[in-house]
Amino acid sequence: MKPTHHEQTPHQEHPFAEIVRILGKGKKGSRPLTQDEAYRAMKMILADEVLPVQLGAFLMLMRVKEETPEELAGFVLAARETFGQVAGTQVADLDWSTYAGKRRHLPWFLLSALLLAENGIKVFMHGANGHSTDRLYTENALAYLGLGAADSIGLARQQLQENHFSYLPLVRFCPKLDEIIELRPILGLRSPVHTLVRLLNPFNANYSIQGIFHPSYRAVHQHAAALLQQPHMAVLKGEGGETERNPDMDCLVQSVHHGELQDELWPAVFSHRHIKPPVLEPEQLALVWQGLSQDEFAEMSVLGTTAVALKLLGKADSPQQAHELAVTWWQNRDRGRFGPL
Repeated sequence: MKPTHHEQTPHQEHPFAEIVRILGKGKKGSRPLTQDEAYRAMKMILADEVLPVQLGAFLMLMRVKEETPEELAGFVLAARETFGQVAGTQVADLDWSTYAGKRRHLPWFLLSALLLAENGIKVFMHGANGHSTDRLYTENALAYLGLGAADSIGLARQQLQENHFSYLPLVRFCPKLDEIIELRPILGLRSPVHTLVRLLNPFNANYSIQGIFHPSYRAVHQHAAALLQQPHMAVLKGEGGETERNPDMDCLVQSVHHGELQDELWPAVFSHRHIKPPVLEPEQLALVWQGLSQDEFAEMSVLGTTAVALKLLGKADSPQQAHELAVTWWQNRDRGRFGPL
């Protein structure tokens, strides 16, 4: 006999309901997830074992309270299981996440990464194209340097071995996380996925460098990297949220070296602020590399970002020494490379 509308039918609670309850049980009853709970939550999400309404609730509850290092570490460990890690450091030396896109200035950090690659450091970039029409994203910018994105982890590995540089879109190695990032225009807000993707380090590189926009996230990334036992990691408030040192401003670099946390202030290079260009001209990326266009802001962005990476990589003992090495490499670069496609 069918129940009347007055009667209640028993429903078994969905396994993910516990996660939503932990996060959303009021001001006094809610709490952050433990690392293990975060791991289990992300594992369910990536296995498509969560209903859309649950995912939306989870993402926004996390957004309101902001991620803890323990939660980020749990999320990252679950994500890594879906695409696997390549053991050792032979594939990539430096993991470089690029998810923000640039709006005020061109992505000069690309020239920093290519300068490192030209000098034997295998730089692996991963990122995603966003929805902001006024931002230039890395995959699109690379075309102006005659470079294309890899379409698989296998091709990325090959590019790293042959050219010491590769960019692989997130959708090619963790499509579910890319799908969640695509929800931003629907939800109207960023989600914890925008943070955790920066920590993925798919090739398990010993060195990782990350840029954030909100200063409070620097320490969160730093502590999450320590929990993930990342041997060497540096995070900075980058220009536009990318991993790029702005030469007009002091730059605090927070790092982890075998579990030891370090903070280092890199002073501004210029005493004045540069006016942002009225429009971004990506063609300038190749012209600056080739020495056909002079731009002091661009060159100092390249040198400053390269120097931070060199210090992280242990190629220099001090910021001054790192800057001097960056200048030497920049002066000796092969200017005939990186023309547009």
